Amino acid sequence: MLDVPALLGERPPRSASFHVEEAGDAATLAAYRSLRTRVFVDEQGLFRGSDGDPRDDDPRTVVLVARHPQGTVIGGVRLGPVDGGRDLGWWTGGRLAVDPGARGSMGVGAALVRAACARAESAGVLRFEATVQARNERMFAHLGWQRVRAVSVARAPHVLMRWPIGRIAALAAATKGPLGPLLSGLAPGGRGFVGDDGAPVPGSDLVAACDAIVPSMVERDPVWAGWCAVLVNLNDLAAMGATPVGLLDALGARDASFAARVLAGLRRACAAYGVPLLGGHTQLGVPAALSVTALGRAEHPVPAGGGRPGHRVRLTVDTAGGWRAGYHGRQWDSTSGRRTADLRAMLSMVARVRPAAAKDVSMAGAAGTLGMLAEASGCGAVLDVARVPRPDGATMGDWLTCFPGFGMLTADPPGAPAPPAGPATSAVCGSLVAGQGVWLRWPDGERTEAIAGAVTGLGAA
Repeated sequence: MLDVPALLGERPPRSASFHVEEAGDAATLAAYRSLRTRVFVDEQGLFRGSDGDPRDDDPRTVVLVARHPQGTVIGGVRLGPVDGGRDLGWWTGGRLAVDPGARGSMGVGAALVRAACARAESAGVLRFEATVQARNERMFAHLGWQRVRAVSVARAPHVLMRWPIGRIAALAAATKGPLGPLLSGLAPGGRGFVGDDGAPVPGSDLVAACDAIVPSMVERDPVWAGWCAVLVNLNDLAAMGATPVGLLDALGARDASFAARVLAGLRRACAAYGVPLLGGHTQLGVPAALSVTALGRAEHPVPAGGGRPGHRVRLTVDTAGGWRAGYHGRQWDSTSGRRTADLRAMLSMVARVRPAAAKDVSMAGAAGTLGMLAEASGCGAVLDVARVPRPDGATMGDWLTCFPGFGMLTADPPGAPAPPAGPATSAVCGSLVAGQGVWLRWPDGERTEAIAGAVTGLGAA
């Protein structure tokens, strides 16, 4: 059940006594469709006999209703994927109907619209639109919707409106936005390697990378934190085409028992990847903390900033596995069950094909990481949503904002061959373009803005 005052962000008037819920039984659906007939057929004359269409029979269609305390359905709206194919995270809303006796100060229509927006975003939707009768455009605009263009439905004037979903931009801003100001003057990576996952060591073929695990994750899941500390650092080296040499760890723990659990995850991952733990530092009696430094070798490291407008963007990602328990929608575990040969095959893909630019998918998700690659390359990027390799168990919104076990973005001129990446799936799914930011391109040719400008503020390499 959805709490209307919370959705509205305010306390409704006492006369607005109703609640919004998802229709879960045949009787409620029948009441909603009966209300639609009274409004769209009898009252407005938009349809003859029935306003029903194939969306009503799509099992993925969601119906939200507003119900009076006495149980009567006084309003409703439906929403769901735009067509019968695979759900790409593009939904449409419609058939918003409110009983004549419940219109006005009660705010039923506005509550249903806001509830629909919340429901769509909870389903991992990244594009949510509705065709709105022209006379209702003002209400939708007041609720934050954006006008796209005028359209006609049932020979009546309507407006196509879009609900702005800022999930990708918010994640990029939270995880990477502060980097530019914080690192100003430090020139991390050196000339030509601004914003890279690792740093070439001057005067050598060594590449160094360092990542820390969020302390709350170390505290909550120490064995998994140890595994991930190895995973993320080796992916960082792989993005630069470096072959791993070894790892160093720095561990803080409240006691020896807790430290042993973290180190068990580290050992297990090192064995799985075939990379030695060279040494490090352990301190007891302190809050949980874990960071790992990785060393690798690459004669000619691959930069993140080597892309140019016109280059094709490829995502190579391991879609096997599933959501890590306790991290649904945030961490996809595709590595913990892999054999060493498969893990090393994925790690070596950049070194074997040497693309113009490469960056591994990080905390900013695939879309945010693409924005970082584009920023370092001095351009923008377009991502073709329908071509993104994605497992069936992940919504598009979750997949483009999660941390996959292995995900690598590369950029190359058109026609570059697919990389040999073992069990990973690889597909060209976008391009670098003049400008800045990241846009999502949909099957109908529409583009929606995912990230408006630079992700980190570090600038071009």
